Amino acid sequence: MNNRVKIITLWIVFLLGLNCYINFAYAQSTELTGKNIALKVHNRPDGDERKSIMQMTLINRRGKTRKRSILSLSKDYGEDKKSIMFFQSPANVKGTGFLQYEYENPSKEDNKWLYLPALKKVRRIIGSSKNDYFMGTDFTYDDMGKRAVDEDNHKLLREEEIDSLKCWVVESIPKDKGYMYSKTIKWIRQDALIPIKVEFYDKQGVLLKILTMQDIRKQEGIWTAFKMEMDNIQEKHKTILEIKEINYNIGLKDNLFRVSTLERGRIK
Repeated sequence: MNNRVKIITLWIVFLLGLNCYINFAYAQSTELTGKNIALKVHNRPDGDERKSIMQMTLINRRGKTRKRSILSLSKDYGEDKKSIMFFQSPANVKGTGFLQYEYENPSKEDNKWLYLPALKKVRRIIGSSKNDYFMGTDFTYDDMGKRAVDEDNHKLLREEEIDSLKCWVVESIPKDKGYMYSKTIKWIRQDALIPIKVEFYDKQGVLLKILTMQDIRKQEGIWTAFKMEMDNIQEKHKTILEIKEINYNIGLKDNLFRVSTLERGRIK
């Protein structure tokens, strides 16, 4: 073999090796991880503004039901979000309002306020109160917001199908050991990037609640879960939320998301 052939051969071997390395590095960089998936869910398009009318149904262990109607508004401010909701019926909860500011920075604590018209008083929800259940539902005050991705360690457990829908199954363990849940396990629908099932485990590692998201379809081009059901396994109590109307990007004014709006007990 002459020198020219040797050089060409060496270059071919080098280029093949380089190509294999690039492909390996690309595969490594694009490999799905629990955190990658959590980021996909966190960043999925859901509009910059949302306005919805919801019906809430509470079902106790004896099967007795109570129904409530809710108006909910929310608006993004960069990576942060502000939202406000008011109960519209029945009469005994009408005018009750909830306002929250959610911050992307996990070191910055979210702000939450509850307005009780019977007392004509705004109560700020702080500290351990965020673990309390909201208005007799199976959602805690902390459940009402979205956790920052970096508040938890995420692990992809497996891929699985639910009702022929491909899902990633991701376990999330809070970095804060004092958090009310020891872990959550989410079944995330791959096409919509919405968790269609979430299991919540208490501090002892025992299953506490199961959240299911149903009737998922596109509204104004945005994947939307029109029904969610939180089943408190330990208390044998259930909360169902159904969206009756929803609109995105409708031009909500900033002054809607203020404590003074809460104190009015309604949206003008």
